[in-house]
Amino acid sequence: QLHLVESGGGLVLPGGSLRLSCAASDFTLAYYPVGWFRQAPGKEREGVSCISSSDGSTHYVDSVKGRFTIYRDNDKNTVYLQMDSLKPEDTGVYYCAPDCARSSNPSGGSVVHVPQYDYWGQGTQVTVSS
Repeated sequence: QLHLVESGGGLVLPGGSLRLSCAASDFTLAYYPVGWFRQAPGKEREGVSCISSSDGSTHYVDSVKGRFTIYRDNDKNTVYLQMDSLKPEDTGVYYCAPDCARSSNPSGGSVVHVPQYDYWGQGTQVTVSS
């Protein structure tokens, strides 16, 4: 069972920053691609970012590109999502999963797909508001 635990959310002013953590305790996260996903109230879960397991390549959806950074700390068995220049539309519950697939949209940007994952955690709430 590939359980992950998300943390690091909170209430932040527009333009502020947060760093989310996605930690694994019973398997080695470095062997898996990891995706971050979010769900705003009344909306479906959507992909935000993905980091591969093979070459460490990263992908971001257009709405967060240039503001969010995904990276690994294999010593801590954790994947982070650094979120800068936060906007109110970034508000939602953020989840991570040890699976990630992407494709390209017609404009050449990335689409991060929400995987079939049976062990979604509780997520971490991010609220961007003044």
